[in-house]
Amino acid sequence: MTEIYIKTSRAQVSRAALQRLYIAMRHLFIRGSYKPLGVSGEAMIDALLELKPEIYGSIADPERVELNGLLYIFQRLPKGIEECRYVKLISREGYEASSFTAIIPAKRRRNCYRVDADQMYIEMTRGHSDVYDVLTHLTFLYIEAEKIQRHALDHRGRKRREWVMLEEIIEKIKANKKFNQDLGVTYLSALIGRTYEETAQAVKTFAAADQVNSLFNLVYWMGQLSIEELQSKNDREISFSSRLREKVGMHIFGTIWAQNIKKHLEERGLLDKQIHIISANLHSVMNTFYAGAALKKTSRKKADFEKLIAELSQKKSKAKNNKIRAYALKHGMSQLEDISGTNIGVQVFDLTKLSLSTLPQHLQPGPKKKNNNKVIIVMDYAFGEQAYECMDELLKPYEKLDNKIPLDIRSVNIMGKAGILEGKKGDIMVPNAHIFEGSADNYAFKNGLTATDFEDSGIDVYTGPMITVLGTSLQNKDILRYFHLSSWGAAGLEMEGAHYQKAFQAASMIRKSISKNATVRYAYYASDNPLETGSTLASGGLGLEGVKPTYEITTAILNGIFQK
Repeated sequence: MTEIYIKTSRAQVSRAALQRLYIAMRHLFIRGSYKPLGVSGEAMIDALLELKPEIYGSIADPERVELNGLLYIFQRLPKGIEECRYVKLISREGYEASSFTAIIPAKRRRNCYRVDADQMYIEMTRGHSDVYDVLTHLTFLYIEAEKIQRHALDHRGRKRREWVMLEEIIEKIKANKKFNQDLGVTYLSALIGRTYEETAQAVKTFAAADQVNSLFNLVYWMGQLSIEELQSKNDREISFSSRLREKVGMHIFGTIWAQNIKKHLEERGLLDKQIHIISANLHSVMNTFYAGAALKKTSRKKADFEKLIAELSQKKSKAKNNKIRAYALKHGMSQLEDISGTNIGVQVFDLTKLSLSTLPQHLQPGPKKKNNNKVIIVMDYAFGEQAYECMDELLKPYEKLDNKIPLDIRSVNIMGKAGILEGKKGDIMVPNAHIFEGSADNYAFKNGLTATDFEDSGIDVYTGPMITVLGTSLQNKDILRYFHLSSWGAAGLEMEGAHYQKAFQAASMIRKSISKNATVRYAYYASDNPLETGSTLASGGLGLEGVKPTYEITTAILNGIFQK
């Protein structure tokens, strides 16, 4: 009998590592706690090292500490977590009413609480995606901490001189005393396996980052807790509260969130209107409708509108943005602050109160009577599978006492940020399907938007399936190249598309809670290209490059709503 040998590709190995990581995280979550350097934690570390996600750069290098990756995770984890031996993931359990001060990471809206010197609580209200996101970041954190520990100790377990000098620098920082910065960078570079130039630049970058401690502090505490675990057996531990394990995935937060929106519509007399839902940021629709009128700009030309929007996107324009919001609240917009725990804000636009004469010329609203029966709901970005929970609940009928009042939902519109697999930052992707990574769930659909909607934008547009990934921090080039270059022909990757589509198809095709003729529109703008070195999310934000595609997609969605 002839044996057949099939060479295993890097993409297959990476997909297997991703599956092991996913299963390990789910298992540990159900179990309730684990030690990052214990047997279970080591399984996650091994899988992550084999996967080698692009966003974590040099994670597999045993010598060099990955600086861009660390900045990325510390902007998404609570400030001070590097000092905590114990991390506990909790549900919303009443701490918002306690005396603890909520710590909110700069790039991820979640409440966190430093309950004592050694323990940090992190509130999880966005489903499993939120949990896996944090666990992945923490696993990367511990991998890098072990590198620092190996640089800090010699082969006999004694502290090297560079570590002793860093301890002295930390004491001076605590006492608000000055120290020789160049000398400090020199010691630091030896401890993280980086050049002096790389370290000096990183020190400046971390110092400028919002809600992140200095690189000196981060390296010291990461290394210190690792040394203590090695020498004194003071193990680090991650645990999950019983309420979190009991409630996650039960749509508790999404139900409250959606019910609040429907109640608001009822109070405003809008419950029987034609409803169009947009998942996007909370500025683009508002600015498109009201910026010109609020700031008394007489020109309605597209070029002048784009110039105004670019100006409003700068930090110095806070006062103008506040003026636009105040004007909008008096002319048809209402805003619902989130009290449910989803961290998803909502705006409601009553188009009967919209002045068509002040809209930019590239909007095509048609006669006012066409829009008198329309309401637009804009919901802020969801996170991963939270998108299914919130959209599924929003598309259900409004339940009041024993009555179920169906909503007249005419369209669901998704504008998102995504990684692009061919192209550059700021380009646009128009999908025709969503492929849910790690599962057999694939969703082909008729998109109400096409590439021709953007042919006059001057922006490159790519079409094809989008990969809905388990986490943006878990992707590597091998898997992404496979999805892009194989018969899948994927255009990009994101985290919510398949979840939104699953909710939409269930509501329109199975539950019949919305019309089967309701339109779905998807478009994404590229925040990064993970196949290009230096272009991942860890390399920095999109900045002003994202302004033009954001408003081009907003215009295409709004024109689709107006003309339908």
